[in-house]
Amino acid sequence: MFLRVSAKSVLLGAVSAVALMSVAHAADVVQPVEASGFNWSGAYVGIGGGFGASVHKFSVAPIVDFNGIGGNGVFGELTAGYDYMVNERFLLGGFIDANIGNIGPSISIPDADIDLTNAYGFDVGLRAGYVLNPSTLGYVLGGYSWQHFKLDGSGDADGLEFTENRGGYVLGVGMETALRGNWTLKTEYRYANYGDKSVIDFGGGALNVEPSTHTFHIAANYRFGAQSGGGASFAAPTYNWTGFYVGGALGAGTAVHDLGVDLGGGGALDLNGIGSEGVLGEASIGYDYDFGSWVAGVQLDGSYSGIRSKLDIPGGSIKLDNDYGFDALARVGAKVNESTLAYVIGGYSYQHFDLHASDPVGDIIDWSKSGFTVGGGLETAVSNNVTVGLEYRYSQFAEKDFSSEFGAPDGTLTDKASFQTVRIGAKYKFN
Repeated sequence: MFLRVSAKSVLLGAVSAVALMSVAHAADVVQPVEASGFNWSGAYVGIGGGFGASVHKFSVAPIVDFNGIGGNGVFGELTAGYDYMVNERFLLGGFIDANIGNIGPSISIPDADIDLTNAYGFDVGLRAGYVLNPSTLGYVLGGYSWQHFKLDGSGDADGLEFTENRGGYVLGVGMETALRGNWTLKTEYRYANYGDKSVIDFGGGALNVEPSTHTFHIAANYRFGAQSGGGASFAAPTYNWTGFYVGGALGAGTAVHDLGVDLGGGGALDLNGIGSEGVLGEASIGYDYDFGSWVAGVQLDGSYSGIRSKLDIPGGSIKLDNDYGFDALARVGAKVNESTLAYVIGGYSYQHFDLHASDPVGDIIDWSKSGFTVGGGLETAVSNNVTVGLEYRYSQFAEKDFSSEFGAPDGTLTDKASFQTVRIGAKYKFN
């Protein structure tokens, strides 16, 4: 199970890089096109997928409240919808998506594995959009989400099975940009919450579970009638990608801590993992160079986050904060139309962690780790000097050995953290 879980984390990072690189490559063969005639009104269908994490909050009132247990994964998705342009800038629409995936936590003990996954589900909702420039749409969405959760055991836990269907709400934000003909490329972040419900009743109380998910979607949509006229009449901004820039972003996401415990005698416990969720803020500086149909650049950014796990018990609480860090990244992008860049990004990341309790205990331990980040996104010009964008990142950090802090032999207690975050940002480029 150690190998299986580690492979899952590595695979997630590799899949994110390959998938986003393939989108950029596909965009590269599409020559930048004038999209001022693109009509967003009408029906569409799409296919895609993405990456994400779940966080399960467990509570036994009034004894314990733990947020939470979480895990990473991937999913595939089919979508259909309809949009209507209220005027040349504003759009209203509806959509329905169906998904299947393996997002969720897992635990391994000697001779047994247990997985809790978001197996399949659907979202149905409404979205409201604003045309940022003639080729690119920014939007928010909200609606109803339904998910089938499945608990599975194998090995000595074979036969352990529990399923539950949950309904809840979904909120999100996204960008969609015109490619060639009737095709568009969509990137999107969604947060879904499935409510706090009892799963086990016992004398004097109940175990309640509240699942939530943070997912990043990337999809290609075919829009019927997109070239039939009625698109934006205003001109696209004149934007040269070469130059220095400063930027800021707000985002949200998860951290998953993969805990390993050496039980002695060759046995081990592996929990993937302790789940954290929250929001973040980020500032960045960078430089891009425009090579014609594609762009390359480097950037430095620093972030501070409220991504946190929390255990409330009588008399106090214990918190694991994934608080601040920085990244040194490079990116390569392709111009998918005259105003918008689809890109992949990757490089070095540093993150600080802090485990602490309420008084009188206070600080327990804090540590820092280096790692790597991969991801990608869409960035589009809204003026001659300003761009806005939506970006996904997966970060994996080196293993931390806590054994010496607890007086145990090396390798007895370890932690390996991974992040999945999405940020909405704006950049100002100097002439």
